[in-house]
Amino acid sequence: MAARGHVQDPNDRRLRPIYDYLDNGNNKMAIQQADKLLKKHKDLHCAKVLKAIGLQRTGKQDEAFSLAQEVATLEPTDDNSLQALTILYREMHRPELVTKLYEAAVKKVPLSEEYHSHLFMAYARVGEYKKMQQAGMALYKTVPKNPYYFWSVMSLVMQAISAQDEKLAQTMFLPLAERMVEKMVKEEKIEAEAEVQLYFMILERLGKCVEALDVVRGPLGEKLTSELRSRENKCMMMYQRLQLWPECNALSYKLLLKNPDDWQFYLSYFDSLFHLMDKSWSPPNEGKHCVEGPVQTTVAEAVKFVVDRMEEEDKKESRPLRGPYMACLELIHRLRQRGCPDEQELGDPLELMLQFFGKFGDKPCCITDLKIYLHLLPPEQHTQFKNRLGELVPLGEVGEDGFGFPGDTKALQRHLCVCQLSRVLGLQHALDTEGKLCLITELKAHYHYGLQFGKSCLKTELQFSDTYCLMVAHVYIDLWTETGDENMLWQCLGVLEEGLSFSPSNAQFKLLLLLLFCRLGAFQPVVDLYSSLDAKHVQHDTIGYLLTRYAGSLGQFAAASQSYNFSLRFFHSNQKDTSEYIIQAYKYGAFEKIPEFIAFRTRLNQSLHFAQVRTERMLLDLYTEADITSSLEESVKAMGLCPEEDDIPWDNMRDNRDLTVLFSWDPKDRELTEEHRRLSLQEELVWLKVRSLTLRLLASLALLGHAPSSRNSDKANENGVSAKSSTLQTLLSQLDLTLQTAAQITEKQTQCSFLGPPSSRLATPSSRLASALRLSLTLQELETTGLDDSSELQTQICNSFKSLTGQLQELLSRCKGEVLEMKDSRLMTQPSLLETLVFFVETVCVVLWVASYSASVLRPLKSSLQKKRKKKKDSSTPVVLSGFQEWTGSLQGVVTQALDHVKGQEASLTALKLAALTLVVGQEECGFTRAAMDKVQNSYLGSLQELGDLLRKRADSLKSLKF
Repeated sequence: MAARGHVQDPNDRRLRPIYDYLDNGNNKMAIQQADKLLKKHKDLHCAKVLKAIGLQRTGKQDEAFSLAQEVATLEPTDDNSLQALTILYREMHRPELVTKLYEAAVKKVPLSEEYHSHLFMAYARVGEYKKMQQAGMALYKTVPKNPYYFWSVMSLVMQAISAQDEKLAQTMFLPLAERMVEKMVKEEKIEAEAEVQLYFMILERLGKCVEALDVVRGPLGEKLTSELRSRENKCMMMYQRLQLWPECNALSYKLLLKNPDDWQFYLSYFDSLFHLMDKSWSPPNEGKHCVEGPVQTTVAEAVKFVVDRMEEEDKKESRPLRGPYMACLELIHRLRQRGCPDEQELGDPLELMLQFFGKFGDKPCCITDLKIYLHLLPPEQHTQFKNRLGELVPLGEVGEDGFGFPGDTKALQRHLCVCQLSRVLGLQHALDTEGKLCLITELKAHYHYGLQFGKSCLKTELQFSDTYCLMVAHVYIDLWTETGDENMLWQCLGVLEEGLSFSPSNAQFKLLLLLLFCRLGAFQPVVDLYSSLDAKHVQHDTIGYLLTRYAGSLGQFAAASQSYNFSLRFFHSNQKDTSEYIIQAYKYGAFEKIPEFIAFRTRLNQSLHFAQVRTERMLLDLYTEADITSSLEESVKAMGLCPEEDDIPWDNMRDNRDLTVLFSWDPKDRELTEEHRRLSLQEELVWLKVRSLTLRLLASLALLGHAPSSRNSDKANENGVSAKSSTLQTLLSQLDLTLQTAAQITEKQTQCSFLGPPSSRLATPSSRLASALRLSLTLQELETTGLDDSSELQTQICNSFKSLTGQLQELLSRCKGEVLEMKDSRLMTQPSLLETLVFFVETVCVVLWVASYSASVLRPLKSSLQKKRKKKKDSSTPVVLSGFQEWTGSLQGVVTQALDHVKGQEASLTALKLAALTLVVGQEECGFTRAAMDKVQNSYLGSLQELGDLLRKRADSLKSLKF
């Protein structure tokens, strides 16, 4: 809360107990204490605000807001009240009110440095860049300190960055910012590195690269000291933008002589060399080649330079650096691309890689370093390369099981590297089924042997041999995808569960288990696995898709809700947190970071994952709550849903998924391609469109049901039924088009690798939902026409009733079959049946809402008809009324059938005796495999129970529809 040091003000002493109660979370006592204080001191404004904070935290938002406004209208200037109001408005997510507070305070106390700076930061929280600029200059005039001046300059830069019109940014905001800084430069008032960084940023954004280069190379550049080689990096950036390849080459050469392990400068050295060769550039006959020193312009010079660096490393007594050896392979790669014969002077790639392995094979980075250059080896050399590598691995004598094992962790790492390289080269994939099973036996033996080296490891540390276990899992997955033998998948789960028991912090084990359980349709164990990953901040956006893709589709509704909350909590706090980062960046002069924070916030607001989770969460709440705990209309209003508004930024959608989070050693032809990524994103966007339109259609249906009827109202204004039905019609047309696109994508059936992005739910028959919602339009037409002159319309509606029942029956028939069964002592799963059952339940919910709307339309029509017929003594029943009664009866029948099916599934699942299964694995591993099977069985049971509960609640709500 507010700062409470050794102060003489008696009010601080009086307020201290309230602060303490609030800090300790005892909000009720804080309110009581504030009330006591206010009885004695009615004008103690801060006590009122602290009471408001207590009320806000106990859920009494309206009362808290009115109390805060009482104080705010008095325009307080005491620090305690202002800080307390700031805290309250932040908790209410109303940062714009803080600006009004400090605007008033600055007017009353115009010479206060503190209030001026608070006003600036308040504007920063709401992104009022123009007002920030003005506040910064007002602060500088009040207290002429450099940081305040540059706050104003940075606010101009932010106006340029956020401007819709790029021309305005380039002709007004940035030039003005440049002139403001130049004024300080001329007056020699530049003091800090941050001010030089800001000047450089302005010039760079203006495209004045020559001027920016002069700043960096001039006396101002001497202030760039906070980052290692900051000055050189900025020079290099400008040389590349200006295409000053001689300077770029000379600077890279000079820096590599000082630090031969700096990889970025090898890349700029090679880039500049080949640009110079393409331009046939030659150095002048006299004088310096360029301002940075000598320039190298031939392949021969580059070869000599790299070889010299390698020879220097070879001479070292200490451990050599990797950079020069990798640079040699990089140069060979580039020379081959250009068809230069000089690559032979660097040596044979196979021998160079063996040399690299000899020096660095005991380091985990060896595999990632060599992997990118394996394409330099022709396929006929792959086996030879693997065998030669094996000769460099010191293994002990071959034991009874036919394997030799490493004597220490360095030898173990070398052996691991050989195994990984053999997989990357495709040698493991080329094995037949028998060969792969033998490979699994060998890898398992190495894994269990290597566990002895990690006996003293803490639980938070990984075992040295964990990668063997992970590779075993990958080979099992290969066997499953090739043979379809689900037993391989169960054994894979057992191996990973065993690995996790020895290495409980291994994220790769958890991620792969998470993926496998989801593919098997078991969501229950996944929530704990994801939770134990302890995903931080942006990881909820990058890897959250692994969890949320399956959250709602496997029937674990409570767990799904929890999963969506994991992600949404992060996204909702992003806006507030980013504002704080920006404020800290201003305070400490980290101006370069401010545009990065803004871009980060934008990236998250436009995240595909955010849009998906938000949409799925609202749909889940409707399916599980609407018309059970509250009406559909109340649920829609509570969510703030407006069917006319589409708040998803379709044109700027960002795919932030990390699709390579799972380790993979697949050869290049099996890797995830850019085409796979593009198709996956396309699928996800179309599915999101389907779900978003479904949500908006349900909102439209809810409002349609409670709009004034055009027959009963003289005015059918824009909020009336006509407007609602036109919205419904528009949304249905959009849904039809989206479903056509979905059908085209589904027909292509593009398959990614198992470790690639999970497939979307596009194949689900969403057209059933459209059929149900379209019926509500026809009913609205009947409401307008009436029962007397609508025989054709009534027949059409009755046909729709029958059609919907038939569609539900057909969808239910797709769910028939056992989700988990034993065949020939093998456990078989059909997770697709569970996903179809979940979609059936969702469709039932939509159909029942349409039935509820039908009842709301037909009831008044029936009662008005009865009044007329009392006079005419006509007893015939209109077709639509009898048709509706039949329809509700048949719907009741379908729901009863579904409940019987769910009960039957539960009974057969409970009756399964997994202990009777014969598992062809070791006794200890057998225990882990059975534990995994139990998790799947329990998850299926949990899903069926939740689906059964929801169906029973829907069956109860259906009974109330008869009239």
